[in-house]
Amino acid sequence: MVGHGGYDSLVVGAGPNGLAAAITLARAGRSVCVVDARRNPGGCAGSDEGTLPGYLHDTFSAVFPMAVDTPFFSGLSPEEFPVEWIVPPAALAHPFDDGSCLLLSRSIDSSIQAFGEDADPYAQCIRPFAEAWKELSAEILSPPFHVPRHPLLLMRFGLKGMWPVSVTARRLFRTDKVRALFAGLGAHSIMPLDHPLTSSFALFMCASAHQTGWPIARGGAGTIGSALAAHLKNLGAEILLSHPVNSMKDIPGSRSVFFDLTPGQILAVARERIPTGVSRQLARYRSGPGAFKVDWALDAPIPWRAGECCRASVVHLGGSYEEIARSERLAAEGSDPDVPFVILAQPSLFDPSRAPQGKHTAWAYCHVANGSKRDLTSRIEGQIERFAPGFKKRILSRRVLPPTVLQGLNANLIGGDIAGGANTFCQIFFRPIRSLNPYALSRDGLYICSSSSPPGGGVHGMCGFNAARKALDGGMSHRKP
Repeated sequence: MVGHGGYDSLVVGAGPNGLAAAITLARAGRSVCVVDARRNPGGCAGSDEGTLPGYLHDTFSAVFPMAVDTPFFSGLSPEEFPVEWIVPPAALAHPFDDGSCLLLSRSIDSSIQAFGEDADPYAQCIRPFAEAWKELSAEILSPPFHVPRHPLLLMRFGLKGMWPVSVTARRLFRTDKVRALFAGLGAHSIMPLDHPLTSSFALFMCASAHQTGWPIARGGAGTIGSALAAHLKNLGAEILLSHPVNSMKDIPGSRSVFFDLTPGQILAVARERIPTGVSRQLARYRSGPGAFKVDWALDAPIPWRAGECCRASVVHLGGSYEEIARSERLAAEGSDPDVPFVILAQPSLFDPSRAPQGKHTAWAYCHVANGSKRDLTSRIEGQIERFAPGFKKRILSRRVLPPTVLQGLNANLIGGDIAGGANTFCQIFFRPIRSLNPYALSRDGLYICSSSSPPGGGVHGMCGFNAARKALDGGMSHRKP
């Protein structure tokens, strides 16, 4: 044992989910300690000067559509969570080879002006979900088996979202450009676009774009982890950093333990405490495709052929529906795409603190085979150059983060998997185990609260919030031993 022991709850992992679980427990009067192997709290919400001094890069996550108006974060006051959100004029830009571009801004009416004959179908489909974003996100981000507060809204979303993107795009839209836009949004599922439920990801991303605007954090993503950790300490909890956990002997004594870890990591630490049936399910849990990420320090902004791209925090680089679908299918099948679908963020356009005056930063990744060791830097930069001729000449320095390096920086990113596990049909609904309470791993106080539990990947804190609420509602003792 380490520390003085005797906590009500111990949280292993100080990512957004682990911190959300700890905050929820501490607010309920429980004594809490969080331990993490890294030197800084925040997990995948972190920043660093990874290229040149003065150039601040988001190491992992960079844009945060699910950290606004969702249950955990909306429950924090500005005093408790003093992060300043910057909302760019547009959430997303999708450029094309002819120099045109489609934008998604917070105004649906403004966005669809360039949609042509697909304007009305898009608005009719998306508007009900965008206007009810707060209610919809609360339903989608809740535990999988709950009594809906808005059953008709959830049913309507489910009926549209259960289809593959390949079906929805063909049925709903007539123009190639809007189909490509929808495909790029569906690719955030990190699944082949002909798989069921991929439309739900596209619809959810559309709704968030029109409601939250896909904000970035002023001063970098690291401010999110720092703010959550500071609030947790103000609640009286303890945080032990640079403290790796290899077994249950490495953690302080506590009545309950919450793991902000993947299933394989949990088994390595606590297999002897987990029932055999649950252990078998955790061992069968599958990781998803990996990510290959590159950061750039730039001498000037990216020279987009379509100038509207400069209005967006995120740019999707994939051209056509067919190109995006092929890229995502290859990654899911264990191959690396020759022409990758690239997701790019350009935060310094809206946050001058990210780079020296007149200079800029950019961040991009594509999906690849899990654990891929191939260097896709030139392919990613080629995609950017395709839509922004002259981009390569503006590169001052780059940092390349293939899947194995991402996992080295954050052990939860197994093989570069940024979603906490493959978004297969079963792992969307039964994540990580088949149970009415998928957070409880044993009857003696072991819980999972990472993105490998519902509702899955994304910086929303809801995996930790849900796990803590389930434990509290189940009568977890609050008395100090």
